[in-house]
Amino acid sequence: MYAPERHQEILTRARADGRVDVTRLAAELDVTPETIRRDLTALERHGLVRRVHGGAIPVERLGFEPGLADRQGPLSGEKERIAKAALDELPDGGAVLLDAGAATVRLAELLPTDRELAVVTHALPVATVLAARPGAVLHLVGGTVRGRTPAAMGTWALRDLAEIHVDVAFLDADGISVEHGVTTPDLAEAAVKRALVAAARRTVVLADHTKVGHVDLAHVVDVADVDTLVTDSDVEPEAVDGIEAAGVRVVRA
Repeated sequence: MYAPERHQEILTRARADGRVDVTRLAAELDVTPETIRRDLTALERHGLVRRVHGGAIPVERLGFEPGLADRQGPLSGEKERIAKAALDELPDGGAVLLDAGAATVRLAELLPTDRELAVVTHALPVATVLAARPGAVLHLVGGTVRGRTPAAMGTWALRDLAEIHVDVAFLDADGISVEHGVTTPDLAEAAVKRALVAAARRTVVLADHTKVGHVDLAHVVDVADVDTLVTDSDVEPEAVDGIEAAGVRVVRA
């Protein structure tokens, strides 16, 4: 079976069953799990499926941008490893920015208490974690709260972010690719993410393997504006080759 035929068969099964499993597909189509993962990545890049842990879901089952609570379930193990690896990108002291997202919330929970860090965030879940945490001085950015994330957006948030300078910004990405850079589904969210990058000396993007090579609606920054990408070990090698060639350091957790 050629790749296009395999892609069509996978998509048909996903739409019929609601999801597909890598191991089962590999056995039934008589190919390796790595081949199936590449097939799913190709289908995701065409906007036909969304990768989840162990398989994929057809986009028809989603129908909307997942909220934060929905994002924290799928790939939770990968997000845990990404957050732990991101700890190595923290400065010994100084100030950091934490974007809204499941991986950044987990990073906030793991922040060490043995150093003084000023943490700036527009994300309410991150702020909730850090409000009473020793060693962290919390600065909460204001604005209009976007319910699905939930995080502050709009002109107030952009004004606040324009007045600060931090050592590292930890950015949650819905997509990152060489051709389109960092992307996200929401235009207002993209504007705030750009402001986060502009306020930081270094930018570290946190993105699981389903986001690497994926392209979403709104452009945030070019890949050249990213210093480090922290992803998980299931990422396709081909998907990161171009990103590394563009000068981005890639950490596989």
